[in-house]
Amino acid sequence: MLHDVIILWMSWVEDWGYWGVILLMAMESSIIPVPSEIVVPPAAIMAAHPEGGMSFWGVVIAGTVGSYVGSVIMYCCALWIGRPFIYRYGKYFFMPRHKVESAELFMHKYSTAGIFFSRFLPVIRHLISLPAGMARVNFLTFSLATITGSALWCAVLAWFGDKVGREHPDILSSPDRLMAAVQEESHLIVLGVALLAVLYALMKYLTRPKKAQSAESGAEKGETVSATAAKSQEPCCPAAEKETHR
Repeated sequence: MLHDVIILWMSWVEDWGYWGVILLMAMESSIIPVPSEIVVPPAAIMAAHPEGGMSFWGVVIAGTVGSYVGSVIMYCCALWIGRPFIYRYGKYFFMPRHKVESAELFMHKYSTAGIFFSRFLPVIRHLISLPAGMARVNFLTFSLATITGSALWCAVLAWFGDKVGREHPDILSSPDRLMAAVQEESHLIVLGVALLAVLYALMKYLTRPKKAQSAESGAEKGETVSATAAKSQEPCCPAAEKETHR
């Protein structure tokens, strides 16, 4: 069944060209878990042939546009319908609560960088727009992180597709082999991104206490100054207070 669906999706890329890439990548960034590994790499392999009707960078741009469109749709849906609805009914739309919570935790942990890093990570990348919408992340910030991350991921997939296609010219006839080959090649990228995310989280952890300590120190200092000023305005003794009233 899955094999037949993959063949159908690949035929959309072959028959519809850039529009097929945009549609499938929009689906990949929404509630329909289309693996981007069977969208961009085949398109890049086709683009390598003169009769393919596409170019390498055209595939990258189409993939980026599709990813952004799907992400914006998910962002707006989360913004409008809210967390309770998604938690309760998301399981009927390929969005089980535990996966949404994982994406939400990832975004809160890494902030805006989480939106960017998520474009390289399976599962999280098609759910990250939900917590971004629920948290009402600034739309421009969300857009920049999504477009940048999507463009880089699509460029990586296109490069892998071009590389695999040159090494195995007949690989398009076997979608399973293509997907396995691209996933094997992309493991290093995923590990690299995971390492960057960990380093980013470590940096935030190491710098946050200093800022918090500085803020607390400033607050305590302000309170001390205020208390001192208030005390200086109080009369030093009742006799002085009486003399003042006279």
